[in-house]
Amino acid sequence: MNTQDVIAKIEKIESLPTIPPILKKILSVIEDPRVSLQKITDFVSSDPTLTARVLKMVNSPVYGFPGRISSVSHAMVILGLNAVKGLLLGVSVFEIMQKNMIGLWEHSLSTAIFARIIAMKRQLQAPEEISIGALLHDIGKVIFIMAFKDEYMKIINSAQEKASFLYEIERQYFGLTHAEVGGIIAKKWKFPQKLIEPIMYHHRPQLAEKFQVETAIVHISNILALARGVGYSGEIFVPSVHPFAWEILNFKSDEILEIFKEAEEPITTSGEIFLSDE
Repeated sequence: MNTQDVIAKIEKIESLPTIPPILKKILSVIEDPRVSLQKITDFVSSDPTLTARVLKMVNSPVYGFPGRISSVSHAMVILGLNAVKGLLLGVSVFEIMQKNMIGLWEHSLSTAIFARIIAMKRQLQAPEEISIGALLHDIGKVIFIMAFKDEYMKIINSAQEKASFLYEIERQYFGLTHAEVGGIIAKKWKFPQKLIEPIMYHHRPQLAEKFQVETAIVHISNILALARGVGYSGEIFVPSVHPFAWEILNFKSDEILEIFKEAEEPITTSGEIFLSDE
């Protein structure tokens, strides 16, 4: 398939009939560079379903806040504008993930949990933003499904039949991977660079320019989630951690075991929470 044709179709993704109406509204809001926290709060509060999903997410083990957050405005203040933009997209693609690729949401959630734990251990500011980057790291797969569903399902099957990594088969067929597609759509939707780089380079963290640590965290969190075996991302193998990520995060083997132990309860309970009443 011609790569330029793939990119052209992806860049028109908001006009596809399969995109949920709520996602269209969200995109119109977050694409506005002058949008305020209050405007987003008003927008979320006007939609009961969206409000419920946002509150469920911010009160979930993914974030680990000790208290219960009962209002959208409180959630917005705690998370900040950039994290909220990513969160809105994350909760809005939940339905698409559930309908089109069973298990992708669970994999994304567990990756977000690992990312938050690692970010806190490295004492980074705004671990919630890094967690959102992890939650959205595979959004390119959702975009592939929305634009090329039949072809993409065949590619997933082909990766398993050939015992190859999914991103390798994606590149052979489309000329680009889900990570690159995620980066394209994140740029188009004017996401902050702090989210764009971890999405675009989560398989090649050494290529990140401004947010190398954040990208390395999402890279290794994705691998830890695959190793833990939560959900389904389309991959049947666990890739190796890139040496750049090991070096920049300076992990010791004991720390990885601690991270696994710390993530176990949130991963278990988050799955129960999100799948219980959706």
